[in-house]
Amino acid sequence: MHKTVKTALTLVSLALIGQASAAGLTVWTHYNDAELTWLKAQAAAYTKASGNAVQIVNVPLDQIPDKFIQSAPKGQGPDVVVSLPQDRLGQLAAAGVIEPMDKYVTSKTDLDKTAVSAMTFQGKLFGLPMFAEAVAVVYNKKLLPGGVPSTWDGFIKAAQGVQGAGAGNFGFLVDLSNAYMNYGIFSAYGGYVFKNTGGTLNTKDVGLANAGSAKAAGALNDLRYKYNLVPEGVDGGVAKDAFVKGKLAMLLTGPWDMGDIKKSDISYGIANLPAPTGATGKWSPFVGVQGVMLNAYGKNKAAAAAFAKSLVSSAAQTAFNKAGGRIPVSLSARVALKADPVVAGFGNAIRVGTPMPNVPQMSAVWGPWSNAVAQSVQKAGPDYATILSGAVKEINSNIK
Repeated sequence: MHKTVKTALTLVSLALIGQASAAGLTVWTHYNDAELTWLKAQAAAYTKASGNAVQIVNVPLDQIPDKFIQSAPKGQGPDVVVSLPQDRLGQLAAAGVIEPMDKYVTSKTDLDKTAVSAMTFQGKLFGLPMFAEAVAVVYNKKLLPGGVPSTWDGFIKAAQGVQGAGAGNFGFLVDLSNAYMNYGIFSAYGGYVFKNTGGTLNTKDVGLANAGSAKAAGALNDLRYKYNLVPEGVDGGVAKDAFVKGKLAMLLTGPWDMGDIKKSDISYGIANLPAPTGATGKWSPFVGVQGVMLNAYGKNKAAAAAFAKSLVSSAAQTAFNKAGGRIPVSLSARVALKADPVVAGFGNAIRVGTPMPNVPQMSAVWGPWSNAVAQSVQKAGPDYATILSGAVKEINSNIK
């Protein structure tokens, strides 16, 4: 063989080897604006360190799950999705399109346990938590200089004190008919959606009509009819509007309202809601988590897992918070951001919270349960047991 031809073939072979060793990753994301800029920066840093190119494709959040399920088995679609909520996790795992990540993640000590639990389905870790949300009490320091009391009786007294002082101010507001917002009351009394046994949810055991759930419904009813704190017609928008106008002492809400609250220039603090008197446990709100997921049919799983892990590192999570205000799941990132009252306050709520069920059967729960909660606060002292039992009967028939 001619020496020049041999040299040329050697160079081609080396080039092909180089291409094979450098994995190209496709990432689907619904992030926009500052969070998309953050993701591009993370991808660039990963490419520089690993040599693996990353292509970022923007896909609307509501379209990702179905497109993923359709494209993955055909060898198409993304290597990594950044990020999806845990209520789609069970559906995607059941469809076999997301990769269990346990073998890639050797340590979870820096990740919030509640968030890790939300990304776990039937005992396997199917996603790395990216950020988390839960409700907490945002309070006006001017109207409530002593902060949120740690007992229910103290909380009620403080709220009534603000309301009774005149000036048309409110002590505490929440959308009482919203089941998601008020789950922490149900959990405090021992209510639950699906029984959780060692990380596996039993969808045949629905605890929304047990004795504790009836007491929880009664506690919500008391906020309106016994303590006269939450008038009829108050939804999340009305409550937030009162707070940003400086007319409300305590608002139960999540991180999503903090942009408007910050613009109002009100001096605020964030605290957990105390458990109602007589509750068997602590207030434990629903925690919503979005996580990074890998394609089970992907050709570059090790590289995809390395990129996913880089996104939940302490430094990346700190930068992600600064980009869009999301509450990080990295515990060391929370420590680095401890001076931020939003991160500290909602971080505490997430830490004591309960992951929203990540099984597909949860879709059968929302309608009947939401209707029952709304019905429980329409008049003073209705028959909570009958209302909730009817809802659970409907839930069970929907699941079957």
